[in-house]
Amino acid sequence: MDLSNKQYHLAQIATFTSTGDMVGLKKAIDEALDNELTVNEVQAAIVQLYAYTGFPRSLNALTALSERVKERQAQGLKTAQGKSATPLAEDTDLLMLGTKTQTALVGQQVDLSGLSPDIDRYLKTHLFGDIFANDLLNWQEREIITIAALSAMQGVGNQLEAHIHIGKKNGLTDEQIKEIIQLPKQEMSQFPMGDDNTAYAKYFVGKSYLNMLSTDQIPIGNVTFEPGTRNNWHIHHASKGGGQILLVTAGRGYYQEWGKPAQELKAGDVVHIPAEVKHWHGAAPTEWFQHLSIEVPGENTRNEFLEPVADADYNQLK
Repeated sequence: MDLSNKQYHLAQIATFTSTGDMVGLKKAIDEALDNELTVNEVQAAIVQLYAYTGFPRSLNALTALSERVKERQAQGLKTAQGKSATPLAEDTDLLMLGTKTQTALVGQQVDLSGLSPDIDRYLKTHLFGDIFANDLLNWQEREIITIAALSAMQGVGNQLEAHIHIGKKNGLTDEQIKEIIQLPKQEMSQFPMGDDNTAYAKYFVGKSYLNMLSTDQIPIGNVTFEPGTRNNWHIHHASKGGGQILLVTAGRGYYQEWGKPAQELKAGDVVHIPAEVKHWHGAAPTEWFQHLSIEVPGENTRNEFLEPVADADYNQLK
């Protein structure tokens, strides 16, 4: 594992907080406290997350932390409160401090006043001037928390890409970022992920999961792709009818036919794939992806898997 012990547990806590999975969060809190993290460090991570996941998720997570701490204390389990953050001086100019922190963190001055002067001020004074001034966590750890949370959320691809860039600027490696975004997630949609897709693993780059929802009348499988995972180029053969329909249920991915540009996919998209068309589909490089795969009835149907999608071509995708 490329993440340190502390980094891994902070990423876990961020993931479960962002998805609202309180059962998973309490387990992650236990693991963190059992492995030398303090209550104050966990609390600092959850407080930061309100700026990225909203007050309801953060407040629920803080409640879960409070409940679990009381339960652990009653059970005589290790529950170190830890040191408190260094207080800011009363005359601290939070706007000036936050602007300086944000500029150093990102690597350039950021001005969002064109979107809203208020949001620009809130980010500078409160998020970067106040929350980031809490010295229980360093900037790299705070980017790990942010990346983990965003990678578990849908519709925040641009923000995730931005924070991956910021994380790298602050010392995170590609291997560490991959570990963060591939942490197990709560179910992405109403369709369970199922088990490892071992039967077809040799036809995939990366890891996927398969849950056959129907094997009667029309085969329907729920396929889940970890970030960066895609299947090989393949063809659905049929002498009559046949082909495949993809119903995208969660995440962000791609579909591409041979000789055509890749098509970005998101929840709600439908892809009709005729028989005899060479194609591939899979996840975006930094996001999970899920679709229902529906086999269209036909005569003499069979699937032919071909070569993997070239890394050079895939890496050009956003």
